[in-house]
Order: sequence, then C-alpha cells, then structure tokens
Amino acid sequence: MKILVIRFSSIGDIIYTTPVIRCIKQQLPDVELHYLTKSNFSFIVDNNPYIDKLFLLKSPLDETISDLRKEKYDYIIDLHNTLRSSIVKLKLGVKSSTYKKERLKKWLAIRYKINLVKPVHLVDRYLKTVEFLGVKNDNLPVDYFLQGDFDLQKLLPPGYQQQYIAFIIGATHFTKRMPNEKVIELCRKLNFPVVLLGGKDVAANAEVIAEAVGLKIFNACGTIGFNESVYLVKNAHKVIGFDTGLTHIAEAFNKPIVSIWGSTVPELLGVQPYHVDEVYEAGVALPCRPCSKFGRRKCPLGHFKCMYDIDLNKIADFI
Repeated sequence: MKILVIRFSSIGDIIYTTPVIRCIKQQLPDVELHYLTKSNFSFIVDNNPYIDKLFLLKSPLDETISDLRKEKYDYIIDLHNTLRSSIVKLKLGVKSSTYKKERLKKWLAIRYKINLVKPVHLVDRYLKTVEFLGVKNDNLPVDYFLQGDFDLQKLLPPGYQQQYIAFIIGATHFTKRMPNEKVIELCRKLNFPVVLLGGKDVAANAEVIAEAVGLKIFNACGTIGFNESVYLVKNAHKVIGFDTGLTHIAEAFNKPIVSIWGSTVPELLGVQPYHVDEVYEAGVALPCRPCSKFGRRKCPLGHFKCMYDIDLNKIADFI
C-alpha cells in the first residue's frame, strides 16, 4: 500500500501531523508513506524516519502533480484542505480522505462569539481522516527528530547551562506576542536564568528585554539556527512560549510548558499542548476574545487586554 499525506504549512500544523504519520507507519504493515509540503517547511519532517519519501511543492503545480502521478498512490490523506490540495487530489484521481476545517463554525466563534466548535485537539481531528484504514491514536506526543552535533557549552555562556528557562518570544503576528514590558516584568519574577529564543523578526524586542533585565537574560534571538533553538528548548528546565511553531515543537520533548495566549484561543484551533505532563495555559477571558484565528498586526480595539491582563504571578509560580 502506498499513501501520500499532504500538509503544506505551517510549523505548528505540520508538527501536529506527526502522530498521524507515526500511527500509519507503525500500524499498517508494508505501507510506503510519502509526504508533500512546501520547501521552506521541509526541515520539520525531512529527518522523520516514518516518511519514506518527501515531496516539495513546485511552481507551477502541474510539475508536482506530474511527479506524484508516477508514484501510483492507493490513498491520499489531505490534512490541509485547500484549493491547491484539492487540485492535487482531483488530478491524481485516487481515493482520498480530507481533514474537515469547520470554517463556518470558526467564523461564527470569532465574529459572533457563537462557539459550536468542539474542543477536540487538532491531532485527533487529523486522525479521523485515517480511521477508515483502521489506524488508531497511540496517545503519544508529537514527534520532532533533531539531528546535528550541538553543545550547550558552545551555545550558552557559563551560568546558563543548567536549569535555564527557554522563553520563546517570537510569533508571526503581533497579537500573539506579549508586549516587551510584560516580558520584562515576567523575567524579573523568575528565579532562573532565561534564554530568549526567536528569529530576526523579534531581535530588536529581545535587545530591549535583555538590556532591561540584565545578567539573568541570554539573548539568542536571530543569532542561532532553528535546530540550535530546538536543542536549547529540548535541554531547558521549563519553557515559556506563545502560539508559535517552536513552542509546539517543545511538546515533542515533554517539557513543562507555559503556553501564553493573546488574541487567539487554543480550544478553537485545537492546538493546546498535546500529551504534555505539565502545562499552564495563560489567557484572559474577554468578550472580544478571540478576535482572530491566526493573530493580527494590532489589537482592533486598541487596549490589548488579552495580553496586558495576564496574571504574571501565576506564571512565575508555575515556573
């Protein structure tokens, strides 16, 4: 049996497909499993031992379809459910099963605060697409297969190499990130060294935070590679992060996690930490929240209470 799994983006969503990949490969004898994603997200799955062949999306789409047609798949598992994945399924013309996004229900929850979305994790929603094959949830965490030769003594200065807190301050959209002054206040409450992680997009934020807090902070934002950041997360004492890919990757290592939520809510998207033993979800119940599925460039009402009103003392107590 040969199966193609489709998920084009993004980091967190692809991470949450890894239990599906693992369960298919472990539970279906002699299955050959292929995966289709965008090239800029290939690093998430290119070391995954459960994937036999990785395809990267090409432009134009017909080139990708031509490559896939040669494989003669028995089934396609579409975990993205977009126009592009629908075209792939149509052109290949084989049996398929598709993840249901519940777009209308999510729109009602955001626009009118009528929440009809059941609080089912995205992993479990994905797994429904392979139930017809007899594949069942193994109830294990997500996977991230880190490869590379890393050394904490080279990545971190003395004093940060044991029991540090990895604080992931990056996130794609502004309303997913805690304001600098709140991050500074939280870091001052912690009795551990703090390593700031994120990309170049938050490098300026990290400089402000590090300068304000002082020697307790080591700023690694925008200065190390992604897998080096993953390695620091893997070896952290505990992790603090927003709704972003690196925070979801931390779940693969069963790290105690503080998951901080602003304009988005985990229940709506089903992306709360999955099979992690110790979790504290920080968020504020507000009539305007959620205001988005993916985050916004600014608070539409101007007050940004979903971040400013978070109780930092509860986070510090958890840490």
